[in-house]
Amino acid sequence: MSLKTIKNTQQKERLFQSLLSASGVIILVLVIGVFITLLIQSMPAIIAHKFDFFSHTTWDPVSGQYGGLSFLVGTLLTAFLALLISIPFSLSIAIVLGEYLTEGWIALILKTAIDLLAGIPSVIYGFWGLFVLAPWIRNLEIKLGVLPYGVGILTASLILALMIIPYAASLGREVIRLVPAELKEASLSLGATRYETVRKIILPYAKSGISAGFLLSLGRALSETMAVTMVIGNSNLLPTSIFSLGNTMASVLANEFSEANGSIYISSLLEIGLLLFVVTTIISLIGRRIIKKMSVHQ
Repeated sequence: MSLKTIKNTQQKERLFQSLLSASGVIILVLVIGVFITLLIQSMPAIIAHKFDFFSHTTWDPVSGQYGGLSFLVGTLLTAFLALLISIPFSLSIAIVLGEYLTEGWIALILKTAIDLLAGIPSVIYGFWGLFVLAPWIRNLEIKLGVLPYGVGILTASLILALMIIPYAASLGREVIRLVPAELKEASLSLGATRYETVRKIILPYAKSGISAGFLLSLGRALSETMAVTMVIGNSNLLPTSIFSLGNTMASVLANEFSEANGSIYISSLLEIGLLLFVVTTIISLIGRRIIKKMSVHQ
């Protein structure tokens, strides 16, 4: 290789590294810019409410009372309940497609179905939940002796679970397929069954990647707006059970921001947006910390 070719290669390498660095800086600047914008715009509400915004549940713009606790609880309750519902299904699909049905027309159909579920607009999920799932939930509530709203925290969580399953399942499938064949063959050669190989070799090896898929799903559930808005009931009261009506931070922004008037009202809604930004960031950082520890002890 000539000296000129080596210099050209080095220049291209430095250019490529510079582009990567610039992309990272741009993303960081955008995130910081969004945070600063939300912080500045919500400052009048922060000064007016102080810490009462995080401890009060009353949201009444007419009387000038703005408490965001019920929206925070509704967001966390629906997101984590959806994650718990989706974990068994996501993990099962990932194992089946990643280990048992890796080829063939059945695998192709399942993969296509998962991809289609991920691509369906959220408003379609909302319509399905409103006209199909809500009557089922209403019949269940009648049998259990609770108020038969049909919509509420449970309905929203089920819709969210259905929406986030494709993300965790797709990532989990790819991670499971990356498990070295030598490990699986060694386990089978020692007399382990297929089930034991999956439980004791494949899942421990791929646990950090699978956890990353669940973390991605949780972020999707926290920020979902349209589908949740249609089936959660849009009540500003603090939910007391999974059958209660509720509201999330994203849904209250979607419902009220276009009709908000008055600087404190708009600033309070932006404070909810800031709170959603902070909560999502904190949960993401905690999840990444957990994944890092899992990878270290793997």
